[in-house]
Amino acid sequence: MKGTAHRLAPPEIAVEAVPNDERVWVPQAEGVWFRPLMLNTLQGQWCNLLRVRRAGVLSRHLHPNPVHGYVIKGRWYYLEHDWVANTGSYVFEPPGEVHTLMVPEDCAEMITFFNITGSMIYLDDDNKHVGYEDVFTKIDMCRAHYDSNGLGAEYVDQFIR
Repeated sequence: MKGTAHRLAPPEIAVEAVPNDERVWVPQAEGVWFRPLMLNTLQGQWCNLLRVRRAGVLSRHLHPNPVHGYVIKGRWYYLEHDWVANTGSYVFEPPGEVHTLMVPEDCAEMITFFNITGSMIYLDDDNKHVGYEDVFTKIDMCRAHYDSNGLGAEYVDQFIR
């Protein structure tokens, strides 16, 4: 017997996490992409893969809520800590901590699963606010990218809950 869900429950999501179609990866910065997996507009949450194919600083930021990460490929670290997140590592980021994500020079590609609720608040070197991302800015980025690459703006709808 197939499982049943409450009639008001949104449908499950079951997708190939690391897609074969490069168009699914949404550009975020030079050498940086994300792949949406779930975009929860009711709780302000998103799950995605972050893929980086360049070394150096990605961003200095903080989160007002906890973040969970799992490294699928490669490695990265925060300048503010003495640990390195390698393939297979789980990372818990407490709310309110400022950190600067770095990918080492000898890492050709890093892919990490992140589960984020709330927002990412981007900071400059003086900890002044310079930007943010949340589930709605992620959706907007996806719509624009998918509209421009032939998948169609509505392609992102399958990830929205």
